[in-house]
Amino acid sequence: MLPDYELLELALFAAIPRRDVKPLAKALLSKFGSFAETIAAPRERLLEVEGIGANAVTHLKIIEAAALRLSRTKVLKRPALTSWQALLDYCTAAMARNPQEEFRVLFLDKKNALIADEVQGQGTVDHTPVYPREIVKRALELSASAIILVHNHPSGDPTPSRADIEMTREIVSAAKALRITVHDHLVVGRGGTASFKALGLM
Repeated sequence: MLPDYELLELALFAAIPRRDVKPLAKALLSKFGSFAETIAAPRERLLEVEGIGANAVTHLKIIEAAALRLSRTKVLKRPALTSWQALLDYCTAAMARNPQEEFRVLFLDKKNALIADEVQGQGTVDHTPVYPREIVKRALELSASAIILVHNHPSGDPTPSRADIEMTREIVSAAKALRITVHDHLVVGRGGTASFKALGLM
């Protein structure tokens, strides 16, 4: 397995041929910390690094999109509860580095296979408006038998807030009335992932 700086060098060399990209790779890693953090960084922050142009940023964003697509493929149409680590990896790749809060719902069929993954709301750095009725309505439209709730904490700390707990209870209650199971609520942050079920919060 290639170390981060070598992988980043290869990515940059493809975008900026005929130039020594080692100093640039080191500058990016110094600023963002890792290969994953670099490719997930916002375009405007990448452009702050001297020597990085629009072409190199586009190339890094293509790599990010490909990585996300690959991790999504590992969970789509597969039983979510038996592919749990792949599911966590996908949620982390999709949301952990997002600078705004995002709330998504994973819709599952009767065999707990993922049939849809939809962002239900995007908000500020610490709040996303969520409407339990809309989530349940969408589950019925998709003929989903169960759902997994996922949102991110841009602060990096995945510890559920009081508001997270109250909102989850509202969704569980609304879903239960229509025989839709809520398997879990995952909070994703750079510091890891918190599971409401594992924490005994549902």
